[in-house]
Amino acid sequence: MAASSLRILTIDDEDMIRETIAVYLENKGYAVLEACNGRQGLERFLAKRPDLVLVDLRMPEMDGLEVLARLRELSPDTPTIVVSGTGVLQDALEAIRRGAWDYVTKPIQDMDVLGLAVEKALERVRLLRENRAYQENLEALVRERTAEVENTRRQIMHRLSRAAEFKDNETGRYVVRVGEISALIGRAVGLSPEECDMLRQCAPLHDLGKIGIPDAILLKPGPLTDREWEVMKRHCLYGCEILGPLGSLRDARDWCSEPLPPTRGDDHNPLIDLARTLALLHHERWDGQGYPFGLEGEDIPLEARIVALVDVYDALRSTRSYKKAFPEAQSLEILRRDSGTRFDPHLVEVFFTHLDAIRAILDKWKDE
Repeated sequence: MAASSLRILTIDDEDMIRETIAVYLENKGYAVLEACNGRQGLERFLAKRPDLVLVDLRMPEMDGLEVLARLRELSPDTPTIVVSGTGVLQDALEAIRRGAWDYVTKPIQDMDVLGLAVEKALERVRLLRENRAYQENLEALVRERTAEVENTRRQIMHRLSRAAEFKDNETGRYVVRVGEISALIGRAVGLSPEECDMLRQCAPLHDLGKIGIPDAILLKPGPLTDREWEVMKRHCLYGCEILGPLGSLRDARDWCSEPLPPTRGDDHNPLIDLARTLALLHHERWDGQGYPFGLEGEDIPLEARIVALVDVYDALRSTRSYKKAFPEAQSLEILRRDSGTRFDPHLVEVFFTHLDAIRAILDKWKDE
């Protein structure tokens, strides 16, 4: 930055010293503002916002120490240099403590000493500002790249959910409904907006493991045999494993009791953690008779309890290649019947409280 574009405010109650400093700095190409006391100096500072301030310590109305303290509050990045004739070490230390960047004693025998202090202060503030701008640009770039990665991750998750649904529901609207209704119920039971948004995105992935189930079993129109049913139940483990290494069954049982089990490996991400939880635990039951672990009550993460309820309701109301859609009244009766056994009774109560909003979601995203 050229000297001609820089403004320096000098605050001193001695006219001769102030004018001498002003002439010297103007000859170096700086624009100089003058003030004869601390109060006037603050007024000039607020009006013109100079790039650097020179201030005496002993002045009427407001001394230099008070000016330093006020300047640090108003503009901590503006460099300040004390130009004082006190020559007392304690004064210099107090000035530095109040925010002064440098200290030049009067009388100034060699004005170039002041000039050097000014140049050093302006260079320092230039470097600080460049560094801050660099950091801000870097942080903005990191935020941009992080957003891109997160958007890519979410797109992949959406496509994975669609891949699973192509097995038995080609419209893909089922996964949207499950996500929207799950978020609605989550909001009603006190989840934060961020948690509800995560639930909306992750709920559609709960049946991702169906990709690993043979079509002969997944699309079988009649009842499954015991052996086929055991194969079908593996979709919970498959879905979790697709989203992140599951480890041993014992390990899974150990960490499934946590609200959001940690992703194994370096790619720890809350969104993936929640998707894995829902894929693994959406068939657990309130009464402990579910699978794969037989968790009971509140040992089942809240989000998994929500998706378990929404998944069953939407499945009842939807047509599949192996079943017709149940009427609404019959579907709702099944939810009431299974409240306290299959489903969290409080969530069932919340579901019925918000039934009109749920119906609106079903209507908006109905299968074509």
